Amino acid sequence: MERRDKINYYLDIAEAVLERGTCLRRNFGAVIVNRDEIISTGYTGAPRGRKNCCEIGGCTRERLKIPKGQRYELCRSVHAEANAIISAPRSQMIGAQLYLACHDAVTGELYGDIQPCAMCKRLILNAGIERIYVRNTRDCFTEIITSEWIIFDDTLEIAEGY
Repeated sequence: MERRDKINYYLDIAEAVLERGTCLRRNFGAVIVNRDEIISTGYTGAPRGRKNCCEIGGCTRERLKIPKGQRYELCRSVHAEANAIISAPRSQMIGAQLYLACHDAVTGELYGDIQPCAMCKRLILNAGIERIYVRNTRDCFTEIITSEWIIFDDTLEIAEGY
């Protein structure tokens, strides 16, 4: 029996975590790991005490036909990355890795072409997370080195687009 490599092991866990998601578009699962220890997990879902999209039977962004990556302020959900960061002590996130997986909520298919949104990037940088691994296929992933977000600051480009 061949043993699963560590990165895909944690990405497998991120995929299990996303099954708790309540988004009607895409469900994300996030796992923060430091020194080979799981620090926290997070999935896409409404804030505590609020009804989620599954409970209300609809998605505002879907109803308004808003493309992915836009108008997140209209979304009921807290992103998986943010939920994982909220649940972790900062001292344990410094130098950590974040493992991220996403499935289409309608088809259940793996959605491999993803990256954190602009707001989650800021949270990840402030948390001190150094690397992100994004699941592309069952065995393939993309590695993101977060210090590159500091070197290439896309917030300037995003602001010019508005």
